[in-house]
Amino acid sequence: MNEQKNNSVETAIFAGGCFWCTEAVFQRLNGVIAIVPGYTGGNIKNPAYREICTGRTGHAEAIKITFDPSQVSYTELLEVFFATHDPTTLNRQGNDVGTQYRSEIFYTTQEQRYLAEEFIALLEKEGIFASPIVTAISEEKPFYLAEEEHHNYYNDHRQQPYCQFIIDPKIKKLNALLSQKNT
Repeated sequence: MNEQKNNSVETAIFAGGCFWCTEAVFQRLNGVIAIVPGYTGGNIKNPAYREICTGRTGHAEAIKITFDPSQVSYTELLEVFFATHDPTTLNRQGNDVGTQYRSEIFYTTQEQRYLAEEFIALLEKEGIFASPIVTAISEEKPFYLAEEEHHNYYNDHRQQPYCQFIIDPKIKKLNALLSQKNT
């Protein structure tokens, strides 16, 4: 199946650990119009961060990306998603542990589902990761916006140790990936 590029706007939802990290990475892509951090995939309405942190709500920290597919394809978003987090650790990203930090793709169309399944199969076939990919692929579920202090976190708090030690390396990895693609 070929991805069709058109002038409409699309939405992608990814959970790849801490939403401060994923938001910061995807904000740097051309064609990304907006990103909001939030919670999805859980079993209560309107959860708060303090509830998410317990791991008992079933929600994942996630980002909702609005993008222009004529500038960045869904497959390119998947490439960045898999290049900037560890899709082989169940309910964990680095020191962040719990179901709220799981790796999951919440597709908004059947084409996204197909593309995500195809992309994971290619990564597995090529042996890109030493361990099996545990990223779940699920249908879009209600998405609840995170509290305002979580929006644009990296850009507003770059001097915080978490940003310097955890997010900065992800940004460097993204920049390296993008420079390889543009050469």
